[in-house]
Amino acid sequence: MTLTTRLKEQARDLGFGLVGVASVEASRHMGLYREWVEDGRHGEMGYLAREDAVARRADLRGTLPTVRSAVVVGHEYFQEDPPGVPADPARGVIARYARGQDYHGTIQERLLELHRWIEASVAAPVEGRVYVDTGPILEREMAVRAGIGWFGKNTMLIDPKRGSYFFLGLLLLDLDLDADAPFQEDHCGTCRSCLDACPTGALLGRDASGAPVMDAPRCISYLTIEHRGSIPVEFRPLMGNRVYGCDICQEVCPWNERFTRPAEDEAYRAREGLDGPSLVELADQLLSLDDSGFRALFRDSPIKRAKRPGLLRNVCIALGNWGVSEAVPVLVRALDDAEALVRGHAAWALGRIGTDEARESLLKPAQEETNGQVLQEIADAISRAS
Repeated sequence: MTLTTRLKEQARDLGFGLVGVASVEASRHMGLYREWVEDGRHGEMGYLAREDAVARRADLRGTLPTVRSAVVVGHEYFQEDPPGVPADPARGVIARYARGQDYHGTIQERLLELHRWIEASVAAPVEGRVYVDTGPILEREMAVRAGIGWFGKNTMLIDPKRGSYFFLGLLLLDLDLDADAPFQEDHCGTCRSCLDACPTGALLGRDASGAPVMDAPRCISYLTIEHRGSIPVEFRPLMGNRVYGCDICQEVCPWNERFTRPAEDEAYRAREGLDGPSLVELADQLLSLDDSGFRALFRDSPIKRAKRPGLLRNVCIALGNWGVSEAVPVLVRALDDAEALVRGHAAWALGRIGTDEARESLLKPAQEETNGQVLQEIADAISRAS
């Protein structure tokens, strides 16, 4: 067997269900990427627009000057929703990828092991770099080039036999390997399932070149994770009970409905409290934590990226969308939180619930609040509740 064939077998032995080798020529998509950034589709994710990072995305040699091959792997993470979720509005929905351990470390460790195996196989040092969503690389373009799948209309990479619930990892090598043929077909066809199901209209279909386009500032995943400020009012009701990320565009994809199966890796099994948690209990827990306590609770979890104020903001919105009196006491407690972001969204939620109790709970904060944005949220909430 060739080294490339043996490497792929070793990658599969390490748990990577998908593996391919990509050539390392310059990207053919940078014109589209620059247009997307110039149109502001990246929102607040400024790291996507930095000129040095854009240049590195254009050419892998900006990351590893001696690169000769790129090994691309996919690590599957799908887990079934617990009974009643997401239909029960009293429970929060967390994106499947974030219910278990942080995937970055899990995949990086195995790619480093694969790198060591390569050096042992060739009996010589091989310069390499491991990337798991941690550097300016167009991972999905590399995966298409490695023959793993195609860009779906939901912007996800889709494998025709496994769907799209997998993470991508790259191992750049100063070593010649046999490159796979790029994936050429687009198997989405006329299907519009993801476009029609997206609550906020973030998916814009394909552009003139055939590339899928997402307006990130409208995406629930972006809003609940990357966006740091107040969530636009028009999007809040559309978020439902999704408090961290969103899987809707994957859930409705026919390729996932047909081929996806639960991942076997224990790393991605849901941690306690993250598999459809009670919104009230989650809010109570977060309100009892400071920032250091939050980081400790979500150590080795992707959820720490949202930070405490962001996650509490999201939970307040979900409580407001639940819309029942049972949510009022914890939202009243949130009105006293140290973070203005939390207080403002708690006020919105109380206004959305709209009961006499909810309205009356806003009257005292309306006299005592000093933050202008929160005051406006309170005034708007009182007006709605009236």
